[in-house]
This record gives sequence, C-alpha cells and structure tokens, in this order.
Amino acid sequence: MAVLKARATTSSDGRLVDLYLDMLAAERGAAANTLAAYRHDLADFSGHLADHGKTIATAGSEDIRAYLGRLAGRRMSPASTARRLSAIRQLYRFLYVEGHRGENPAAAIEGPKRGRSIPKILSIAEVDRLLVTARQGAEDAARSEDDRLRASRLACLIEVLYATGLRVSELVALPASAARRGEHMLVVRGKGNKERLVALNDAARRGMVDYLAQRKAHHGAPDTRWLFPSFGDSGHLTRQHFARELKALAIAIGLRPEQVSPHVLRHAFASHLLQNGADLRSVQTLLGHADISTTQIYTHVLDERLKSLVRDLHPLTDE
Repeated sequence: MAVLKARATTSSDGRLVDLYLDMLAAERGAAANTLAAYRHDLADFSGHLADHGKTIATAGSEDIRAYLGRLAGRRMSPASTARRLSAIRQLYRFLYVEGHRGENPAAAIEGPKRGRSIPKILSIAEVDRLLVTARQGAEDAARSEDDRLRASRLACLIEVLYATGLRVSELVALPASAARRGEHMLVVRGKGNKERLVALNDAARRGMVDYLAQRKAHHGAPDTRWLFPSFGDSGHLTRQHFARELKALAIAIGLRPEQVSPHVLRHAFASHLLQNGADLRSVQTLLGHADISTTQIYTHVLDERLKSLVRDLHPLTDE
C-alpha cells in the first residue's frame, strides 16, 4: 500500500475541520492520537477536492465517490479506505447538524466491501513463555541492575496486560496508585474519556509488587504519579518503547516479531477468556468496547467452542 501524505487544507476547509475536531475533543473526549488521525485523513480529502476546484463546503456525493476511486487507484486497503470514508461521513454529519451544510452528501455513500479479519493471537503456552523469560531476566544476577529492572518492568507490563486486556495506551499510563496493596480492581479511563472497572488477578498484583520492590531497591522511592515512569515528555513509558521491548522478548523465545505486539496480547486475553467459557457481553465490558459488533471479531473462538460442545456432549455424536 502506498504511503499517503496529508496535504494542507484550504483555509475554509481547515476552519470546518477544526470545528469538527474541537467537538470531538470537547464532547466525546477524543484522544490526541485519534484527533491527529482524523486531521490527517480529512486533510488528504481536502487536498483531493482542491485539486478539482472544490472545497468541503461545496463538494457533492460525486466528489466523495471520485475520492474513493482515487484511493482505490492508490491500492489502499479496503480497511483503510473504510476508515477514510468514516471520517468523511462523520464530518459531514456534524456539518449538517450544526447548519454549516444544507444537506449531507456522504449519507448515501457506500464503503468498500471487506471481510472481518480474524485477530492474531498467541497460545496460552506462548504467553507463558514470554512471562517466564521476562521473569528470568529480572532474576538473572549476571545482568546489570538496569537490565534486571527493565526485565522486571516488562514482566509486570505483560502480566497486567494479559490479566486485564487493557489498551496499550491505558496500560502505560496507569497511575502509581494502581499498585496499592490489596487492590483487586482498577478504574481505567479509556476511549471517549469513559471509565470502566477491570479486575486484577493475583499474578498481576504480584508482578506489580515485584517490579515496584526492584525499582525502589535500585532507585529509591521516585516522586512520580506513574506506575511506569519515564524521562520522556509524557512522564510515563511510551507505547512504542513497550512494543520494541516486547518484540525483542518474542525473538528471544523463538517467535517472529510480527507475531507479538501489545495489541496481540489484548487479543489473547479476550480469546482465551472466550475459550474458557466467558460470554461475549462480559468480554465486551472488560475490553471497553462501546459496541458489541467490535467484540464480534472473536466469534471464531465461540464457533470453535460450540462445535466442540456439540462434538463432545451431544448424546447422538458418534463415539
């Protein structure tokens, strides 16, 4: 897929896009990454319109279809094209509701047909190998104190992620108070600034206790609000840094780096729960999905479990 660069919007388009993004931030609590993605997509759309003497305020349905045709010519994937169209639809819905447009030219536009991909997951044994190897690194006396501390932090990150299914942005930004002794639940602020409760199992709590004990022994008690502090602008570990460390660990245990990411561990959390009998609605709540249709990417797991139930338990099944 070709790499697309967002072009500058016209001044009138920029004003309308800014109004829409301000609404997303103020009313829906959209995160900075979400706003940046929408701005990038809408800037590319605006650039296409400018090439044809149109603006967001004057474009019609045929102009939107022409833009989708251009994306197809660039060999953009159906999923990425659908994301662009979603941004355009939401923009025009906002402009129509707010009175900036007399009609919604995107209302009748159909998106590209796309199959729902099955998420990549790890087996329980593979997750266990990741954890065991990270813990061994934290306990290896031959390694430097800094290396052991990083390994302990990585083990804690994996334990908490696999125990809770948090989004990686939620995980790295956990407050230090998440490790309070005796806590069995976490209050997490997720997408749309919505709060939800997630359970902490014993392994996750032990992982946090061990990591904090090692951090205190090495650095003393740091004055920080973050569970995973860092020296970057955010004050906490970045998603990218965690992903790099996780991929290095994957290579160390013989997995391909593209097989493993924080999001793959989130998928593993959900899939393994369903394999062991959890219902889809409960998993939806734990993952923080606003719509159960998002959680339904895991129905392949339920299909396999239902097949095995019929195979193993139906009285007329052949021996």
